[in-house]
Amino acid sequence: MRVTQSMLSNNSLRHLSQSYQQLHTLQNQLATGKKISRASEDPVVAMNGMRYRTQVTEIEQFKRNLGEVNNWMDNSDATLDKVAHSLHRVRELTVQASNDTYEGTQRDNIAKEVEELRKHLQSLANTKSNGKYIFNGTNTTNEPVRDDLLDVGLDSGGFQNWVEGEETAHEYHITHHGVRYDRIEDEDGEDIVFESANGDRIVLSGFPEETTIERQWTATDADENVTQETREMSEREIVISADASVSTNNSKVEIELLKGVNMPVNIDPSAVFSSDFFGDLIQLEKALRDPGVKGPELTKFIDTVDHQLERVVNERAELGARQNRIEMMEDRVREQEVIAKRVLSDNEDADMERVISQLMSQENVHRAALASSARILQPSLMDFLR
Repeated sequence: MRVTQSMLSNNSLRHLSQSYQQLHTLQNQLATGKKISRASEDPVVAMNGMRYRTQVTEIEQFKRNLGEVNNWMDNSDATLDKVAHSLHRVRELTVQASNDTYEGTQRDNIAKEVEELRKHLQSLANTKSNGKYIFNGTNTTNEPVRDDLLDVGLDSGGFQNWVEGEETAHEYHITHHGVRYDRIEDEDGEDIVFESANGDRIVLSGFPEETTIERQWTATDADENVTQETREMSEREIVISADASVSTNNSKVEIELLKGVNMPVNIDPSAVFSSDFFGDLIQLEKALRDPGVKGPELTKFIDTVDHQLERVVNERAELGARQNRIEMMEDRVREQEVIAKRVLSDNEDADMERVISQLMSQENVHRAALASSARILQPSLMDFLR
């Protein structure tokens, strides 16, 4: 085979070009720290990189979600703690007031403090976190408790119009010792009848000129004989409120914390802040301001407050159980983040020690190629003519 000068020149130039290309690749890896800079260099690495990067992005979003969840639940827990403290104070005041040695002025002072505690509890029910009401289910833009609709009384124009069948902005109900009574149709059409879920009734007769209030319920004696009981009530024993006074939105606010795992971050507000919750406190205030109320009647309110306290404690316990689970999920997300970033790095990042070693080796090879090519391509026809 005859080897010509042009063949030597072309081969030398081709090898030098390949050497330059290799140097260019290694130089890019050293400058960027990545194995490839274009998908065409290694489609498999590029495709895996997109999947791994998506996974890392998802985990980072889950971490941000966890921050929002912790903020929401920490605020809820802190608020419920303050609610419990306030109810404990109400209970202490009720125990003091149930002593018949207290005078009317002293009980009136206790009523004022109970009123301030109730208003404080209303403000706690309207707690906002990051611009959102956290005790109103999914309706986070509107306050759940409206003070102007909590205790409208019999003389309220809105209530009277509603009773008379006029169109009003609100519907109304009655609460009595933690029980809600909703209006039902009266068969005779003369009285205004409110009925509870268990069938007890509160009947308003002679409304609105000379209103009498009567409670009707079914009682069972020791011999299991069923009797219909009736008792006349005073106005202070009932609390008339609009249905919109306390929100009943108990829908869950769910945030995704892991792939396909949604966690409710809010409590059930109806289990703590309900119309009967504030109705009981208003009823206690009215009883404390009534000089004719004796100790045994006030003692009954101790059980009422204990019942509301129990509901707060139960809801807080349920919230704490979810917080424990979220802490475990947070640890899992951190571990997934470390693993995902490590896999992404193994797929995309260049081994810098290896790249530097290859670059130095390739540089020596390139210099040797240049030197050998210079010696082979140096002789020409002019060299022989001399």
